[in-house]
Amino acid sequence: MNLINKTGTGPFLLTGLSSDPKVKTILFVLFSFIYTTTLTGNSLLIVLIRITRELHTPMYMFICNLSILDVTFTSVTVPKMLVGLLLERCYISYNGCFTQIFFFHFLGGSECLLLSIMGYDRYVAICHPLRYPQIMSRKICIKLALSCLFIGSLCSFVHTMLTASLSFCGSREVNHFFCDIPPLLKLSCTDTSINMIVILVLGGLAAGASFILTLISYIYIISAILQIRSSKGRKKAFSTCASHLTVVAIFFGTIIFMYLRPKTSYSFENDKKFTVFYNVITPMLNPLIYSLRNKDVKSAITQLCKKKTQHL
Repeated sequence: MNLINKTGTGPFLLTGLSSDPKVKTILFVLFSFIYTTTLTGNSLLIVLIRITRELHTPMYMFICNLSILDVTFTSVTVPKMLVGLLLERCYISYNGCFTQIFFFHFLGGSECLLLSIMGYDRYVAICHPLRYPQIMSRKICIKLALSCLFIGSLCSFVHTMLTASLSFCGSREVNHFFCDIPPLLKLSCTDTSINMIVILVLGGLAAGASFILTLISYIYIISAILQIRSSKGRKKAFSTCASHLTVVAIFFGTIIFMYLRPKTSYSFENDKKFTVFYNVITPMLNPLIYSLRNKDVKSAITQLCKKKTQHL
């Protein structure tokens, strides 16, 4: 059954992750658990950082911002995906589709930039510890965080407007579990060469620059750590950036593997799997990584539990 309105601003049909009812039921239970864990873990980390005075530092301010981005980033796609797993056919309105595209790329791009700034923060902390309070003052940190949102929103606005300017005069069946640019370009009956160029240029500048800046930061960090004579000092220095390095490796590793793999191995089915990983799985892992691998966070949790126990 084809959609009745194939032109103009009619709704799109999302194919989702599977058409098998049994598989859809299993995926619904699995992703409901993951989404609940993501919301709970990130929300608790945000609250913990806000109420613990010892965590009111630039590094934890950025971690708090990362958790906020994770919650909103995954909330752009997962609720609609869960609806699609419950229904036989999942539709999304024309305006809803492009709203989803804007916020997906806005939040994803902002998180990418924020991770590079967090790498710079760790570089200053380890390589210039005496000047750290001056370089990473609260005012500068706020400006850096806002710059991530501004650049992310600007790039996303360009992508969204260019995609919305296309005509969709054939099938409106989007081969994904949410509205994204590549499957919509596939559906367009107009020339998409400009869209592809803009995606490569802006995507390369944002993701590429973020990755290179993060890489440069860690080259200096590792060089500084290796110059520390005592093994205890090296271990302590590395522990301050181990959590961030783990998150960066997962996030950028997935994106690089997704976009730099051979064209012959590209398919929308593989695209869905990679998107699930960095849009659904990674936001769940981030609060776990920052809590389980971070002494300050574990100490804050312990102190909070003691205070709660004393009040009982």
